[in-house]
Amino acid sequence: MHVPGGGLLLFGLLAVFFGALTAKYARRLVTVARMLRRGARTTGSCVRVEREPYNRSDATRHFFAFRTADGETVEFEDLAGWSMAKGTVVTVAYDPRDPARTATIAGRGNWSPVLQCLALVGGCSLGTAGFATLFLVQALGGT
Repeated sequence: MHVPGGGLLLFGLLAVFFGALTAKYARRLVTVARMLRRGARTTGSCVRVEREPYNRSDATRHFFAFRTADGETVEFEDLAGWSMAKGTVVTVAYDPRDPARTATIAGRGNWSPVLQCLALVGGCSLGTAGFATLFLVQALGGT
């Protein structure tokens, strides 16, 4: 069944969705790069690892905690390697003015934090460009 304008709507929504993801991860990339250059550093640890149902290895979330210089305990979620386990000690870089929003792991093993964010920005950018192209082809009457 063909829905008139369905392709336009689908490709337009997907382009907007991937554009929003690109913007989100680009902002995170800037924050991570800034914290790695100028952020305060301390030690923290992986406090929990959550796996999605059915233990899919691609759906693991890592949560970390650290104590700021003024004694506040901050917990945050960040990207980490699959082999990182609960209790792993890590170095955390953060902005003392807003530790909860700026905290990042300063070293994650094989991939640097900047490369991980850069890979996300690149992939989402390609998705945005691809769906925007398909949207334009549909809008201009292409097949």
